[in-house]
Amino acid sequence: MLLAIKSWFIQHKTNAEDPLYEFKKCGENRYLEQAIDNFNPDLYHYLCTQSTPEVAEDICQKTWLTIVEKRHYYQTHNTPKAYVFKIARNALIDELRKQSKLVLDEDVTVQHQTTPDNGFSEASSERLYQAIKQLPHNQNEALSLQLEGFSLKQIAQITETNAETVKTRLRYAKQQLKTILGE
Repeated sequence: MLLAIKSWFIQHKTNAEDPLYEFKKCGENRYLEQAIDNFNPDLYHYLCTQSTPEVAEDICQKTWLTIVEKRHYYQTHNTPKAYVFKIARNALIDELRKQSKLVLDEDVTVQHQTTPDNGFSEASSERLYQAIKQLPHNQNEALSLQLEGFSLKQIAQITETNAETVKTRLRYAKQQLKTILGE
């Protein structure tokens, strides 16, 4: 489906610094194509750490469709990547709630399904990936976003929490990873 969306927008390539802002201003599809090329691989990887590959693919598509439908809501105070991830995160939460996989209690957790092939070739990467999936949802999410290159401030904006909460989640996540994987 994502390839079908991109094929609608095949035009001339561009190198805009903020392709979502340019897309908002003029609506030219080449800017949307640049945004998809720039952010979709990282977005898909992040969503795979939070759900199954099938759900991740669906959420990627929903994210880009939302960006097209609501391009006029884009604001430049966020980085374009953080904006895309925030939309995807909200869509993922909605999807997991719809599937009744989001369990709300004192510590929000997501019940993940493990898949035999996560795309990692090395055993150590697979072990780390599985250990991250065992973390509580909030810690898993914060760590996954940090691994995608987001700053504490950006993670706080994406997750709609404050930076101190993000720091705490990251600290606990790293402590739990040490316990799971050993020092």
